[in-house]
Amino acid sequence: MKTAEEQHLIVDTINVKSKYLQRDAELRLYVPQKISDPAAMSLLLINDGQDMPVMQLERILGNLYAQGAIAPVLCVAITAGTERKQEYGVAGKKDYLGRGAKAGEYTKFILNELLPFIKKTYNVPVFKETAFAGFSLGGLSALDIVWNHPGIFSKVGVFSGSLWWRSIDQSDNKYDDNKHRIMQQQIRKGKYAPGLKFFFECGRMDESGDRNNNGIIDSIDDTLDHIKELRDKGYNPEDIFYLELEDGKHDVPTWGLAMPVFLKWGWGNKM
Repeated sequence: MKTAEEQHLIVDTINVKSKYLQRDAELRLYVPQKISDPAAMSLLLINDGQDMPVMQLERILGNLYAQGAIAPVLCVAITAGTERKQEYGVAGKKDYLGRGAKAGEYTKFILNELLPFIKKTYNVPVFKETAFAGFSLGGLSALDIVWNHPGIFSKVGVFSGSLWWRSIDQSDNKYDDNKHRIMQQQIRKGKYAPGLKFFFECGRMDESGDRNNNGIIDSIDDTLDHIKELRDKGYNPEDIFYLELEDGKHDVPTWGLAMPVFLKWGWGNKM
């Protein structure tokens, strides 16, 4: 007897040559089956695709499809390269240690190489919608790409995002949360784009740091501050979903617990 995964999914592994990254990018594709109309299928890109077997994404998707809980979503998990801390980040703005220097090239890879490759390979000229998700630094990368390309993406999932990403060291006397968190400043200076939706997850055990000594760990503070920037920009409560896990840690098992919530938030079928 076939498992739920085998009944509803095919998992492919493909390598894509990238001139922008100057390396092969390994993809793990979770392809929903029994699709009568490919144009009704959505696309979800996922950073740090090497973690998906540990997360058991195949099982998560298979179970959700078996329950009829979500609409069809082609999930493309992108394995991180050896220069992960350079390719992920905020395009056009390195952090205070010079990390994220290749984030612009990674964005070009996504837009100019990966998306056309997926559309051609699966013969879907236009997906119903396109989303991006990531974890930790990969979450920051996903948010940066979606924020700057709202004409392409409609949703983003940020799990334990590295939203602390800053332009100067926090030990510097000049450091100010409201001036030196790079993604926060980008949102503040950016424009409202109708239709964008945001999912944020944090665990109360994500870390122990509390740089402003307010009794709330930094990862939660940073996430809530970015949500405030989005609200100030014009996004409504229904545009932003925040999940805080009491026992959540900065690890793949925690993100695996949050993944079904994200998938049902983004593509849930009304029962």
